[in-house]
Amino acid sequence: MVGFSTAQAQDSAENFYEGKTLTLMIGYSAGGGYDTYARTLSRHLGKHIPGNPNVVVRNVPGAGSLVLTNQITNIAENDGTVIATIGRGMAFEPLFGNAQAQFEPGEMNWLGSLNNETSICVSWHESGIDRWQDLKETSMTVGGTGSGADTDLFPRVLSEIFGFKLNVISGYPGGNDILLAMERGEVMGRCGWSWSSAKSRRSDWFAQLNDGSEQSKVNLLFQMSLKKHSELPDVPLVTEFAETQKQRQVLNLLFARQVMGRPYVAPPGVPEDRVAVLREALAKTAEDPAFLEEAANQALGINFVGGEEVQDIVLEAYKSPDDVIAIIKNAN
Repeated sequence: MVGFSTAQAQDSAENFYEGKTLTLMIGYSAGGGYDTYARTLSRHLGKHIPGNPNVVVRNVPGAGSLVLTNQITNIAENDGTVIATIGRGMAFEPLFGNAQAQFEPGEMNWLGSLNNETSICVSWHESGIDRWQDLKETSMTVGGTGSGADTDLFPRVLSEIFGFKLNVISGYPGGNDILLAMERGEVMGRCGWSWSSAKSRRSDWFAQLNDGSEQSKVNLLFQMSLKKHSELPDVPLVTEFAETQKQRQVLNLLFARQVMGRPYVAPPGVPEDRVAVLREALAKTAEDPAFLEEAANQALGINFVGGEEVQDIVLEAYKSPDDVIAIIKNAN
């Protein structure tokens, strides 16, 4: 009887999506990195889900994807027909004291991440900031998308522990809007920009990507992750700036999110068998030659991290020492 029930549940999950539409919600405006990854994924994901549902995308920008995270956990249908891509830092917002974060990250169903990210901090070529050391003497305005987003939290924490003079101008709907603001002279930099997005959306801004044949529009000051990106061997890694154990602990917690660089999540309460189907579909899509070819054509890095691993990263972060959490919390 137990075996029959298990098989029946599996059959139910595999038949559930036939004739249905799967909505993939994006927590940022069109044109940025999260949007590009998600739209590329949407064109291939359905064929790896039993029943081959139609996949549609919907942008729900706001507060660095906090608006969507609250929506996906409290309002969205939890039958498995709605999934989302949100900022990699959203899972840590309750931990860091954001009262607007109305969700429990451990209750969310993490499906996986399409990439293990490295972020960069850049200054506009007219900013007067040429190297990271200049940030200790000269102020630089950087654009942000909302509390808890990399664009806001990274520069604030780094200013707190290293004395950098980074001033965040927040409220831009998405990363692409920050880049436009840099071109308009509204802000002079961005400190929380995925290297994969930078290559995909603004490769012409970097001398490193043009054999030095063109004038750089930005100065690549340092990279932010727990280890250097293989393509950026000569760019300083922010963890190298740490001089104390406490600073290293803060950076390890802050950049734990980089492993789940492009996360996908389903609401709490989705039946476990459907979560399993969605996790497997995402994993299979990440190995799909057609998907990988389209991603490569857009310079989108794919380094898949499974849903279970993402879930473990989130739960482990909440076990961090209180004094380490407090430093990030106070900067948020």
